[in-house]
Amino acid sequence: MASSSPKGYTATQIFLHWAIAALVIFQLIFGDYIKPAYRALQRGTEPAEADLSQANIHVYVGIAVLVLALARLAARFLHGVPAAPAGESNVQKWVASAAHVLLYLVIFLMPVSGMVAWYGGVSLAGQMHETAKPVIILVIALHAAGALWQHFVAKTNVLTRMLRPVRAR
Repeated sequence: MASSSPKGYTATQIFLHWAIAALVIFQLIFGDYIKPAYRALQRGTEPAEADLSQANIHVYVGIAVLVLALARLAARFLHGVPAAPAGESNVQKWVASAAHVLLYLVIFLMPVSGMVAWYGGVSLAGQMHETAKPVIILVIALHAAGALWQHFVAKTNVLTRMLRPVRAR
């Protein structure tokens, strides 16, 4: 990991953040289209071609989320992350850290459980994947609310540093 906290995020970190966000939102909106194909496969029947095509889109986008999340985690360890805003309490720092850990966990567990369900036919993994959907929605909402609170109430640069990359030294 970087030895000191950078002043902001790199262009790569920002791209990965927003690409993952867009793909996760896509999955949340269109994710239910996998269900008919998954049910057919569980019954041992051939899914309709259109259902299978839509299911494959969901699966491939999920794999892309996982790959990008791994890249984002690597970038986090390689480049570091900016320090918490000055004056932030220990409770605020703990909440922010806990929210990020939970966000990373869900972003990793959703694709993994989905792949185990789809490729491995493990029903429990499919149930876990489906159960995690409201969790990821809640975590994303809290993450966005926290960023907006930092920007509009606390008047910090937390939000803007995820919009503009730090300039090279």
